[in-house]
Amino acid sequence: MILLVNYKLDSWLYPVRYVEEVEKYSTMYKVDAALVEAVIKEESKFIINAQSATGAVGLMQIMPSTGAWIADQLDEEFADLNDVDRNIRYGVWYLSELTAEFGGNKILALAAYNAGRGTVWNWIEKYGWDKNFDRVDEIPYEETKLYVKRVLKSHEKYIKFFNRTKD
Repeated sequence: MILLVNYKLDSWLYPVRYVEEVEKYSTMYKVDAALVEAVIKEESKFIINAQSATGAVGLMQIMPSTGAWIADQLDEEFADLNDVDRNIRYGVWYLSELTAEFGGNKILALAAYNAGRGTVWNWIEKYGWDKNFDRVDEIPYEETKLYVKRVLKSHEKYIKFFNRTKD
């Protein structure tokens, strides 16, 4: 009985939605599906048409300017970021690009997803960080530091509770 209660609590605290899209684009862009779920959980709580005060849109909270840039990179017309499939595809593609840009460093990629790639490059230069950076507490923006910590915690929970594998 306790196991069932814990499972229900885990499912409530760490929901899994849009599995088909997450699996499809995680595989396509070689991003850990548990990490994508963690980003969606922390960005939008899985609310389809979420919009931040700064204007970020959809499940993966993509800024319209970033969405337009992604559409250009994918050689397609920019369209509605509230579309579930498009939002997840763009977000996973962007997460994949950031991970590659920062040498596979998940912490730097997540920080860039939150604070912007230029900001993270400035920190790398200013503080002498390298591709092995793992000191989340040294991230100078409190919001970004807390965001990265939340995503990493959620990532571990998605791996544990839902038998996901690490990348």
